[in-house]
Amino acid sequence: MREPQKARVGDAQRILRHWRDAVPDDRMAHLVKDATRALVRALQVRLARRAVSFGHWTFMRILWERDGLTQRELSREAGVMEPTTFAALKAMQRRGYIERQRVGGNRRDVHIFLTAKGRALKRRLVPLAEEVNRVALRGVARADVVATRRSLLAMLANLARDEAHSKSDRR
Repeated sequence: MREPQKARVGDAQRILRHWRDAVPDDRMAHLVKDATRALVRALQVRLARRAVSFGHWTFMRILWERDGLTQRELSREAGVMEPTTFAALKAMQRRGYIERQRVGGNRRDVHIFLTAKGRALKRRLVPLAEEVNRVALRGVARADVVATRRSLLAMLANLARDEAHSKSDRR
């Protein structure tokens, strides 16, 4: 397995300085992207200590909630292309986290199921994500967390409406 990319010391500090000093009023999309990158890096480091890649975490997290998805459904849920999913699933199968099965009479669709080993990882890995959330929210007032969630959900709703509107315009 390829070694996960390690965050350089000070990346989060550099990003924070950039936002506070250089571009305090830059676009929201950039701020959300940088916050996401910092959250991902923090989780990546913790997962790497347990020899789990972030890509595998992404698929396991989905399967812990909805085991037995097809590879195509899993790609869509993870927001990645099918070849990326195929490669990750191949590695996950080698590690004993998943198995592929044809279900019913449909010979084309291959469903992905967690093995006992893959399901057991949930107990060890979910606390790492919870820890990252606790670290990220340390010192942030509960009311601010609620307002941020409400704002981000409103942004997602606005973008979903815009996407639906754009699709109807193309027809």
